[in-house]
Amino acid sequence: MLEPDNVVHLTGILDVRSVGDVRQTLNHLIDTSTGDVIVDLEEVDAVDATGLGLLVATHRRTQILGRQLVLWHPMPSVIRILAVTRLHRVLNVERTPLPMSA
Repeated sequence: MLEPDNVVHLTGILDVRSVGDVRQTLNHLIDTSTGDVIVDLEEVDAVDATGLGLLVATHRRTQILGRQLVLWHPMPSVIRILAVTRLHRVLNVERTPLPMSA
């Protein structure tokens, strides 16, 4: 069962302009929670190289802590960039929508 406190909902574009704030949010979540870290990408239109770097760094950090980063329900454009860069083989991508919380 997912803990709602372990979910970060992102919107727009994950790029060089937004990555700083997202990094702070993810680091805070990792530092203050337990279990898997879920990044809801349902409303993310695009990810640039800086955004991909952040996702890889977050993946590595969670692995070191014995946890997992899960990229939840990415848009087709984000799935394409993950496939082109072959990061879909490294990162845990879950294509189903997040379950509604009760």
